Amino acid sequence: QVQLVESGGGLVQPGGSLRLSCAASGRIFSVMTMGWYRQAPGKQRELVARITNSGSTGYPDSVKGRFTISRDYAKNTVDLQMNSLKPEDAAVYYCNLDPPLAVYWGQGTQVTVSS
Repeated sequence: QVQLVESGGGLVQPGGSLRLSCAASGRIFSVMTMGWYRQAPGKQRELVARITNSGSTGYPDSVKGRFTISRDYAKNTVDLQMNSLKPEDAAVYYCNLDPPLAVYWGQGTQVTVSS
């Protein structure tokens, strides 16, 4: 069964860092553009990072310079390094294709930024 499983979330103080990881069970993901998304309470899900199969990356202005997406083809994982976290970064984070497919939305991983 092809699926994506997110991990690495937790509680961090403002200014802190977290590294999220997305494990893909199917090799198909290694040839697809992947994205990390987040959804805060009462807000729409938004794309915060994307990476193509050639390694090109993209970020919205809200996280540019603070978040870094990477992928490990051997492990079939997509990671999101988040630095200088702000309270407004708090959300449930998900990985999926870019553009996303509904069937691949997982449980996500909760990121809480609070002192």
